[in-house]
Amino acid sequence: MKRAQNATHIQRGDSLIEVMIAVSLAAVTALGLVAVQSALARGERMALLRERAALVADSVAEGIRSEADRAAMVAQWRARAALMLPSGDVTVSDRSDGVRVAAVIWHAEDGSDPCPEPLAPPLTSCIAVAFAR
Repeated sequence: MKRAQNATHIQRGDSLIEVMIAVSLAAVTALGLVAVQSALARGERMALLRERAALVADSVAEGIRSEADRAAMVAQWRARAALMLPSGDVTVSDRSDGVRVAAVIWHAEDGSDPCPEPLAPPLTSCIAVAFAR
């Protein structure tokens, strides 16, 4: 009879340690998902800025190539770049071999992609399009 009585007192369920482990695994997983989502959003923003800069650089190159007034063209696109990009700016440089480079420069928030153009200030990103007239 004693055996039957002891069998009814056996407790079933989770211990506090098991619950703490499950909660901590869920928290670590949630933090990982938040970090991935943040990285994806940052990458999407950088891609959007690069797309806008490429559009401006291509437009500047086409405008200058078609014999338009260079100063007016650059001023027009400089104003548009300032609206489309954070601290956006447009520069056109003439190289010695007859090649021109239209560069669109903007402020890089995280400094991940520094601009290799020699005229670009530090902590900026850029898109450069080389063209010949």
